[in-house]
Amino acid sequence: MSGLHVAIVMDGNGRWARRRGLPRWRGHLAGVDSVRDVVRGSPDLGVTTLTLYAFSSDNWKRPPTEVGRLFWLLREYCRREQEELRDNGVRVTAIGRRDRIPRSALAALEEAEAFTAGGTRLHLRLAIDYSARWAISQAARELARRVERGSLASGEISTELLHKEITRLVPEPDVLVRTAAEQRLSDFLLWELAYSELVFTPTLWPDFRREHLALAIAEFQRRERRFGGLVAVQGSQEVRAAPAASASARRRRLA
Repeated sequence: MSGLHVAIVMDGNGRWARRRGLPRWRGHLAGVDSVRDVVRGSPDLGVTTLTLYAFSSDNWKRPPTEVGRLFWLLREYCRREQEELRDNGVRVTAIGRRDRIPRSALAALEEAEAFTAGGTRLHLRLAIDYSARWAISQAARELARRVERGSLASGEISTELLHKEITRLVPEPDVLVRTAAEQRLSDFLLWELAYSELVFTPTLWPDFRREHLALAIAEFQRRERRFGGLVAVQGSQEVRAAPAASASARRRRLA
C-alpha cells in the first residue's frame, strides 16, 4: 500500500462543547462526525494510512463518567460504521494496550478489526490506551525475551531491528496534524514521528473536516524534506542530497 500516512491528534472536543454551553461529552460526540468525514475523504486525498489518537494512557486521569462516555462512543462507532468501512475498503486496526479497555468496547473493536481485515484502500489505525513510551518499552522487552530464548544474540540488536518491532513495518507518518492550536506530541508515536512534518491548526476537532485535512496536506507538500541532508549548489542548480539508504527505504516523497 503506497501513499501518505497522516497521523492526527484530535484535540478540542471539550472546548468546543464549553463554548456552546454543552457538557464535555457532547464535544466528543460531535468529534465522531469529524472522524467519519475525515475517514471518508482520506483516500481521495492520497492518504492510505490514517492514525488517530483516540485515547491516550494519560486519559485515564479524566473523570470516570467522561472515560465511560469515550469508550461508549468507541463501541458505537465500531458497531455502526464497520459495514461502511468494509464496503469502502477501510481496514481498522488498533494500537496500544488492550487489557484495560472495557470488555464491551474491546469486543466491538476486535469485531471491527476482523470484519474489515480485507480492506486495502485505507488503513485506519486507532490509538487507544496508547503511550509511545510504553510501546517503545514493550518493543525493547520483546527483543530482550528473544535474547533469553536464544533466538536472538544481544549483538544483533540494532536500531533497525527495534524500528521493525515498534512499527510492525507500518510506514512512518509523513505528517502529523494536531488540532485546537496545541503544539505538543503528548506521548504519541514518538519513535515514528522522528522525521515527520508537523502541522498545527487552530480548528477544534469537532469542526475539522476533509477540507481542513486537504489544507494540512497542501502545507506538507510545500515543505522541503531533507531527512538530515543538505541542499548542495552546483552552478545555477540546486542538488538535493539523498537521504541515507535506510531512511529512503522507509519514507516516501510526494511526486
